[in-house]
Amino acid sequence: AQLVESGGGLVQTGGSLTLSCVASGFRFDDYAIGWFRQAPGKEREFLAAIQWSGATIYADSVKDRFTISRDNTKNTIDLQMNNLKPEDTAVYYCSVAAATATLKNLGGSRGQGTQVTVSS
Repeated sequence: AQLVESGGGLVQTGGSLTLSCVASGFRFDDYAIGWFRQAPGKEREFLAAIQWSGATIYADSVKDRFTISRDNTKNTIDLQMNNLKPEDTAVYYCSVAAATATLKNLGGSRGQGTQVTVSS
C-alpha cells in the first residue's frame, strides 16, 4: 500500500486547510482510511476514519471542526479542517486498514505525512 499526503502548510488561527491523501497499491474501496497526527514530543493522536461505505468516526477533539471524506473513483481521502488552533500544529498522516477500529487504535499502514502549522 502506498499513501501520499498533501495540502499541509502554514495557516493562522481560525483558518482552514484541506489535506488530501492519494492511495495506490491496494483495492481502495475494500479498506477503511483514516487520519492521525503527531506533534513534537507528543503521542500519535487518532483524528478520523471512514469506511468503504462512507460511515465515519471522529475523535471528540476534532469532531466539530474536521470532516473526512473519500472518493472511491479517484482513490483519494480528504480531511477538511476548520477553525484551526495552534494546538492543531502537527504532522498529519493518512493510514489504511481493514477496519476503522484498527485505525482508531492507530494501527494500519501510513503515508509519509504532511506538516500543518497554525500560528497564533
